[in-house]
Amino acid sequence: MRRIGTILFLIVAVLATHGVRQDAWGEEAGAAKPAGPTCDRAAFRLVLDVGHTAQVPGAKSARGLHEFDFNLRLAKLIEQQLRDAGFARTVLLVTDGPALPSLARRVARANAARADLLLSVHHDSVPDALLEKWEYNGEPHSYSDRFRGHSLFVSYENRDRRGSLLFGRLLGLALKSRGLHYTPHYTEKIMGHRRRELLDAEAGVYRYDQLVVLKYPHMPAVLLEAGSIINRDEELLMGTPEHQGVISAAVVEAVEKFCGQRRPVKPERIARPPAAAKARLHPAAARAPAGAAERR
Repeated sequence: MRRIGTILFLIVAVLATHGVRQDAWGEEAGAAKPAGPTCDRAAFRLVLDVGHTAQVPGAKSARGLHEFDFNLRLAKLIEQQLRDAGFARTVLLVTDGPALPSLARRVARANAARADLLLSVHHDSVPDALLEKWEYNGEPHSYSDRFRGHSLFVSYENRDRRGSLLFGRLLGLALKSRGLHYTPHYTEKIMGHRRRELLDAEAGVYRYDQLVVLKYPHMPAVLLEAGSIINRDEELLMGTPEHQGVISAAVVEAVEKFCGQRRPVKPERIARPPAAAKARLHPAAARAPAGAAERR
């Protein structure tokens, strides 16, 4: 009986050891790894804010074109690519009228949409003191070829600062992986009161607390300056479908990664914009990062 008991014990021990080895091998082979975060694209709500309005169209390009037209064209392409990728609840937000009432409506509509993320689409300029004069098609225009590249802005006063920083970084890295570079000139003294703190030197994310479309939304919010249209070469580049497609693809990649790490906002978590929010809007709070004609 002792011999039988010993044999049974040895059999059990061998089977147990074999099972452990199988489990370990399975983990090494990746068979037992838990699934990573997934994105519920059908439930994710993204608001694409088109910067400025037709009535107050923002900065002028080096050849006299309006920033609003660049913003609208790029935002429409981003919207289409997001919808094609399964983000069916993407909302293109276009407002009209004067700057401050328009800004209040943008925030109210984004909050009412119960959005998970807001991306405001813009194109950059420079302060007037940095502009030079030239003629194009026989007409006088202003330009500055000194700087080029995109930039990203977030507000530390947004109620989801961490989410804003996360998406800003994801988008900056997606643009970088496609060979695009952010402009560092917001850190330079020549920017004066428009000088900004660089929060993420790898992704090109700056801090701008006072911007209305970044400060007051109830969801993470990022402002993208897609490129400098006051730079003569970059203005031409920003107008090409190929370059717009590169930027749009970067946005889709960043949104998908962000969505995979964040659960869609539940309706009960959305509060109405505070009654005092509209009253707190004032010209200084809405000043454009690069001194564009309209306050954002």
